Order: sequence, then structure tokens, then C-alpha cells
Amino acid sequence: MATFKGNAVTLKGNAVNVGDKAPKVDLVAGDLSLKSVGGSSGKYQIINVVPSLDTGVCATQTRKFNEKAAALPNASVFVVSLDLPFAQGRFCSTEGIQNVTALSDFKNKDFGNAYGVLLADSPLAGLLTRAVFVVNPEGNVVHKEIVSEITTEPNYEAALNAVK
Repeated sequence: MATFKGNAVTLKGNAVNVGDKAPKVDLVAGDLSLKSVGGSSGKYQIINVVPSLDTGVCATQTRKFNEKAAALPNASVFVVSLDLPFAQGRFCSTEGIQNVTALSDFKNKDFGNAYGVLLADSPLAGLLTRAVFVVNPEGNVVHKEIVSEITTEPNYEAALNAVK
């Protein structure tokens, strides 16, 4: 269960759990091309999900994964939000984010629905909740964290340990 400022929120979509095949979803990259996450990729994937890069906790979360990703040659690290690709690109450029690929789910909310992280209610309704998924090279979910309080950071070490 997740909360926003102490109030329970409802998540929409198909819940993806540890051991499940990670759904392959196309998202929009900064150059407006489509880039897939999930599925088998031959590398670990850390899928860092945030409501919006324009908030302090989301920015901090993305910066921390950017720092830690530099030491993970066997992993691709993504940040997924509903921010427009232009805003994501500006954020990454301003913040020097080079080890994390920003992807937007703005078109159809396919990722939010496929992974069960779309907020159905609360003041953030329509955005993605804060979550982290780790997918192994074969395409299986090996770590899942739906952050219990949306305004707090995830457990970075648990996600990173799933890659090691």
C-alpha cells in the first residue's frame, strides 16, 4: 500500500511482482524515439519510477541513481515519469544526468498500467507513484519497491543489491 502525505492512495493497472516476467513497454525518449523497458535485454534494468522530475524528492532520487549507476556496467538505469520528454531533457542537462536514461509515459500511460503504478486518486491522480523495479537480463522482475510514502525516497541499496 502507498500513501501520499499519510493518506492512502489507489493504484491502477496490473500489479507486477518479483518473479513475474517484466512487461516490455515502449516509452518516449528525449529525441522522441521509442525506447523499450522490461522484457529480456541481456543486462539488468533498474527502472526508477517517479511522479515528476520537477519535485525535490524525484530529482534527488534520480541524482542518486545517476551517481550509483556509474559503478554498474552490467545495468541500464532508467527514470520513468509522465513529464514531457522536453522537460526530462532539460532536467537531465541541468543536473548533469548521464548514467540514467529519462523516458516518458505521457502518450498512453502504458507503463503505468502494465506495472500497476498509475495513481487513481489523491492530488497526484493520473501520475505515476514512486517505485523501483529491477529486471534481470532474462526479463524477470527480481526487485520491486512501491515506496510506501510517495514523498519519501526509495531503498537504493536494496535495488542496487538486486543487481550485484
